[in-house]
Amino acid sequence: MLLDFPDHFETDRLLLRAVRPNDGRAIYEAVAASLEHLRAWMPWALPNPTPDDSELYARQAAARWLRREELNFMVIRRSDGLLAGQCGLHHIYWDVPCFEMGYWLRTSCEGQGYMTEAVCGLTAFAFETLGAARIEIRVETLNTRSRLVAERAGYMREGHLRHNRRSTDGALADTFVYAKLRDVE
Repeated sequence: MLLDFPDHFETDRLLLRAVRPNDGRAIYEAVAASLEHLRAWMPWALPNPTPDDSELYARQAAARWLRREELNFMVIRRSDGLLAGQCGLHHIYWDVPCFEMGYWLRTSCEGQGYMTEAVCGLTAFAFETLGAARIEIRVETLNTRSRLVAERAGYMREGHLRHNRRSTDGALADTFVYAKLRDVE
């Protein structure tokens, strides 16, 4: 909890910064613009989120950041300030340290390499700034776009968990576990 680190960093085209109170409107707009696509993979997108829901999420995310329980980042396009999506570090085990990374992207920003760039940036931040030993990405096996992001970012597939979750339609689903380890000399 006393670990001090910056709440933002930049990549070539993106600003990644901690989710803050009053980010709800931008989050709501990005999610609303991408709702049909997100619903296939993100259980939190199934009900129609409201601006108030998004603001509540932003405030809760900021509180979890302060407690070092989750580190959620806004992925902002530097050229125009558009919220392209979010990525974050979850299921944190500070004693290792080990993190699980999750991400989503606004539909209009797909196919431009933004999420791969964000994942690579967050991976470097986790290793260099947070001292991570291991980062995992868990992806439903049918989510090809998300799997390709993990693979393009250099993550290795370590496992295939069969029927370990429910998909957003309620059916049993499988998960691929990707991981990246800090280089040890």
